Amino acid sequence: MPEVIERSETLLPGPAEALGGLLGVPVPDLEGGEALPLLWHWVYLLDRPRQADLGRDGHPVRGTIPVPPGPGYRRMWAGGRVRVHGPLRCNNPAAKRSRVLSIQHKQGRSGPLIFVVVEHQVLQHGQLVIDEQQDIVYREAGPPPGPPQAPPQAAAAADPVIPAAPDEWAIDTSPTVLFRFSALTYNGHRIHYDRDYARDVEGYPGLLTHGPLQALAMAEAARARGYGARPPFEYRLTSPLFDFQGLVVKAAPADGSITTAARDLHGRQTASGTLQITG
Repeated sequence: MPEVIERSETLLPGPAEALGGLLGVPVPDLEGGEALPLLWHWVYLLDRPRQADLGRDGHPVRGTIPVPPGPGYRRMWAGGRVRVHGPLRCNNPAAKRSRVLSIQHKQGRSGPLIFVVVEHQVLQHGQLVIDEQQDIVYREAGPPPGPPQAPPQAAAAADPVIPAAPDEWAIDTSPTVLFRFSALTYNGHRIHYDRDYARDVEGYPGLLTHGPLQALAMAEAARARGYGARPPFEYRLTSPLFDFQGLVVKAAPADGSITTAARDLHGRQTASGTLQITG
């Protein structure tokens, strides 16, 4: 049987209120018993590893699910699927059970890749409320990055900016926002807040905007348009998004479902998602 890690806590309103304030979105009447919106469970039932259990990149290397396949592997969140079976409410105890469902080794253009599917199930009052699968990709560390390139902001400025349309939502991806989202989700991955590390060690031109932040923004775009509170949601991160590139999201109906998308300020799509409409 695969190893299962279980966490439990009483869901206090504070983290949800903090998330609402960070994104500038309405917070439900949590004291009155309204359910948490789609994906807001990501600020609860978190891993809180010891500092001694963190690797150089800020991710835990032991006592967590999944455990990195070896030292030096780079971790990327590639997407996932979330099915909500009932309301998840604050001021009530909840539990989360996590396990690895599958591991696949593949060869990518940049070298070997390891695809890991992790299952998280959230229960409240003994009932399954959220059933989720997350797709995590690990790749071996590449050679040290070469000499610094031209400032990425200067290169980006040469591309035309496409303002958010009336049906789109532009979201701040400043270092402050990325740092606060990392803190709220207890995510120690340094690529999101340590620019020197992201540039000099992993070779990125800027800070990485979190995949979960993009997924949450897409779900919130759907909520703002009044789409169902508990639809199954499938999302995919398709391209890296850096802090200086901005984030714009939208949601629109399409053939019995809701399609969501995230792009940068220059029109390059970085994520997509589909919410199935439920009655």
